[in-house]
Amino acid sequence: GFQNGGATVNGDVFQESNGPTDAYAAIAKADRLTQEPESIRKWREEQKKRLEELDAASKVTEQEWREKAKKDLEEWNLRQNEQMEKNRANNRIADKAFYQQPDADVIGYVASEEAFLKESKEETPGSEWEKVAQLCDFNPKSSKQSKDVSRMRSVLISLKQTPLSR
Repeated sequence: GFQNGGATVNGDVFQESNGPTDAYAAIAKADRLTQEPESIRKWREEQKKRLEELDAASKVTEQEWREKAKKDLEEWNLRQNEQMEKNRANNRIADKAFYQQPDADVIGYVASEEAFLKESKEETPGSEWEKVAQLCDFNPKSSKQSKDVSRMRSVLISLKQTPLSR
């Protein structure tokens, strides 16, 4: 059979090969293994300090950017409001000039559609396209921001020259 040389306690043959019998000895050994060398601990602390400094610097930079963005937005709003006021003034001047044209009492008012229809019945057919042509600016604009209206412009010019027959 088996030799009973003190290696087996309660039938456990592998007790000595599993490590020390003290229950806390394994934890102490793990603690010794997980303890960092001084150089690594020092590096980790320096790295943590460096990261905290970088975080603080990035927060300062972010705050500066926010303040600059707020200032830029306020300036843009100011310029936008000034531009809108200039446009309003220019539109008022243009409206006054527009309504001082002949037939201004007919042109530009929603309530004057009846007068427009009344006059169009009295006049020769096709003269309404001449009135429409008076309202249009036929000078081509070379702005890339505006839509291409050259086809509509050419349709209105052709209608003015040769009106539709009814």
